[in-house]
Amino acid sequence: MGSTFAQADLNDYKYIIVPKKFDAFRNVNEHQTSTLIKYLFAGKGFNAVYDDSLPEDLKLNRCLGVVASLQDDSSMFTTKTIVNLIDCNAKTVYSSMQGSSKEKEYKEAYNIAIRESMRSFNNIDYAYNGTSSKSEPITVSFKNDVKKLDESKVEKESEVEQVKADVQPSNNAVVVEEATESTQYYKNNAPVDSSIKKAEKETPAFKKLEINKSIVNDIWYAQATSNGFQLVDSTPKIRMNLLKSSTDNVFMAKTDAKNGMVYQKDGSWIFEYYENDKLIQEELNIKF
Repeated sequence: MGSTFAQADLNDYKYIIVPKKFDAFRNVNEHQTSTLIKYLFAGKGFNAVYDDSLPEDLKLNRCLGVVASLQDDSSMFTTKTIVNLIDCNAKTVYSSMQGSSKEKEYKEAYNIAIRESMRSFNNIDYAYNGTSSKSEPITVSFKNDVKKLDESKVEKESEVEQVKADVQPSNNAVVVEEATESTQYYKNNAPVDSSIKKAEKETPAFKKLEINKSIVNDIWYAQATSNGFQLVDSTPKIRMNLLKSSTDNVFMAKTDAKNGMVYQKDGSWIFEYYENDKLIQEELNIKF
């Protein structure tokens, strides 16, 4: 898409909608990608809003905005991103340049790659022309849906406040976020299960459970095999073989010296095995 056409297309939209969780990731604001993209759009003069905090006119007419989509084309050694803007008819109206980084830490790598992608918007002198307000509003029906729309009042943020704080915290806020040039902060205050448990008599046959996180920062990459996956490091060297079981996200695991099982728990991958009658758990950093 040429820059002249991109300028005209983006001026047709009043808002850029930033998802709290991109399709490329499992968790909300993973690697602080949502707060970073919203902050960068606001800094370039766009009216960026989160997908769960839409202004009233945007709720009534979703064609007033385009949705920011993060395209993740990362390979084993390089993080690659493209920022797409998609309208209410699922049409891509603009695609940024591809940003890339060879940093090993995910948070730093995505920060660098996304900032490079967003350079595509530097020369766009954005000014909303009111065109999308003439579009027919989209009617959304929630018949048969048990979810209830949150009708709480949405306060208009000033341009300065949008740059200083992406989300204004309240006493009962479940999520607290801050996004500035020097700070990328995200905190989830959702209630969690109490860690206090009734004391149980220790089984004499086994010693105390130990959790070993010694290799959590050693990234292993999953390569598909006929019956599961093989995990390789950056050498690359095969570090572990995973065999599929009858349960999703649960694998029988084997290394050169250990046999056990690998399963997903609370968003992390755990390798569990016995060593000298002691049950050991190791947290693994696996990238599928």
